[in-house]
Amino acid sequence: MPLITIENLTIRFRGPMLLDGISAKIDPGQRIGLLGRNGAGKSTLLKILSGEVIPDGGQLAVNPGVRIGQLPQEVPAGMSGSIAEVVRGDLEVGRDLSEHWEVDRMVEETLGRMKLDGEAPFETLSSGMKRRVLLAREIAAAPDVLLLDEPTNHLDLEAIVWLEDFLLRWNGTLIFVTHDRSFLRRLATRIWEIDLGKLFDWSCDYDTFRKRKEDKIAAEDKQNALFDKRLSEEETWIRQGIKARRTRNEGRVRALEDMRRARQQRREKVGTAKLQIQEASRGGALVIEAKGVSFAHGDRVILREFSTTIMRGDKVGIIGPNGAGKTTLLRLLLGQLAPQAGTVRLGTQLQIAYFDQLRDTLDPEQTVQENVGEGRDTVRIGDRSKHIMGYLQDFLFTPERARTQVKYLSGGERNRALLARLMTQPANVIVMDEPTNDLDSETLDLLEEQLVDFGGTVLLVSHDRTFLNHVVTSTLVFEDDGVQEYVGGYDDWVAAVRRRDSESRDESVVSVATPARSAGQPPTVDAKRRRLSFKDQYELDRLPERIEGLEAGLADLHQRMADPGFFKLPGDQQAAVRAQLADLEETLAASYGRWEQLESLAESGA
Repeated sequence: MPLITIENLTIRFRGPMLLDGISAKIDPGQRIGLLGRNGAGKSTLLKILSGEVIPDGGQLAVNPGVRIGQLPQEVPAGMSGSIAEVVRGDLEVGRDLSEHWEVDRMVEETLGRMKLDGEAPFETLSSGMKRRVLLAREIAAAPDVLLLDEPTNHLDLEAIVWLEDFLLRWNGTLIFVTHDRSFLRRLATRIWEIDLGKLFDWSCDYDTFRKRKEDKIAAEDKQNALFDKRLSEEETWIRQGIKARRTRNEGRVRALEDMRRARQQRREKVGTAKLQIQEASRGGALVIEAKGVSFAHGDRVILREFSTTIMRGDKVGIIGPNGAGKTTLLRLLLGQLAPQAGTVRLGTQLQIAYFDQLRDTLDPEQTVQENVGEGRDTVRIGDRSKHIMGYLQDFLFTPERARTQVKYLSGGERNRALLARLMTQPANVIVMDEPTNDLDSETLDLLEEQLVDFGGTVLLVSHDRTFLNHVVTSTLVFEDDGVQEYVGGYDDWVAAVRRRDSESRDESVVSVATPARSAGQPPTVDAKRRRLSFKDQYELDRLPERIEGLEAGLADLHQRMADPGFFKLPGDQQAAVRAQLADLEETLAASYGRWEQLESLAESGA
């Protein structure tokens, strides 16, 4: 039985309908990822579900007794008290004194599950920990449905992975808005998409949604092209003059009028931002050379004897917890901050374009047009000039929004304005500090493509794992023992750490199990070298074939679920296929982990 039923909901603020007669049902245990372009109405729908906004029309039916919790997108200002007090919130409201022990139990249980110190003061926490406490407050109230609006914003990678793990274990119903594609892939079992006022229920995982969406867009484009061609032919026929008026029939005239109305009512798709990075002339092969760099803020050490060399064409990701010093590292590498020890040498003929985390390079009191055009009516794009308004339309700014002061823009609009300004500057080094916040998936895909094709150097601070995997060729990671350098993106770093930890555990086990030998006695077993047993070697030899078979099985299931006919099957058959998919994915992940473990043992025993 559905927890929530939506029937023909409509709401309009200004312009066309934001939500135009949408209907859907929410069943227990589902994890629904809510997608759509910036301004499509995602947050509005969440507010309608929570009761914060009343729709203009339609019905929202919530089953009696169903509790709906909501994690706010921003931490409310002025909250104070201990963590336990914040989590307790208003749980005691409406309860008898005799039931307060139950509230105490719920709070203590939630604090334990979420690894929170109830005595710690809330106001001293980082923004990421504050959001964890607010989530604990909602979880303590035992909601049946939890609404999350951009839950990963302002969280570091450790906090994002923790949140994913927690929500995967939580057995309630989840509806969330996010632009984090890794978060979507791991959590969403069902995709909703708001597009041009309509709600599309794709009833599949995120990767299947992307494939089916591409097919749908291609089919719509073909259908619209055929319709427009037919309409053009009918318009030519109706204008043939006296001969046509003698031979025309009323049915054909009425059909033409219907086609005209249909064409007029067609709401065109929102375009995709047209990004094009301008490459400056090539500088020298060396971009940055850091040797023995150390830097500290008071007693807090940011870098200690750090060295690296960045060459032309390198694309370097910088990863670390919030407050670790990622922006400080950027400033040191760019020569904007002098190291307290060591040296930083910059290459020749560097032209640097900077996309900053706090968007400080945009004047909030000026309009988008003034910020990007810097007082000029035209911008220089390559070897030609373009009018500023036409250029801003490439970044999805209407003339009205282009004349709006930056302080009134949404987060996504500010990001697009900064990208528009960035791409008026020829550069051979691009520096980006958290560029992906609030960007929709289409713009993210295009930005990735531009950065991958860019012939210069990229320095990138980001918590977006998919973005890092697709763009960077190496990573600088803030770890407990300092900043370490790894080849590849986020997944490559995680795999390298797992291999290192596995090798460290194996060495520890062997060194404990091996008795000390007396002087002059020949070594029997090297603690760092342990050959695989026959059974382990047999397993390792067959793992690649097993993994290949699992991947083929996954591909077959994805192809089956991408077929539109799949969703005409009975619900129990669809659920069985999804369960099979989940089992295969879990088995594949375990097989990869086992392969890495056995490979590490084989290498250490070589």
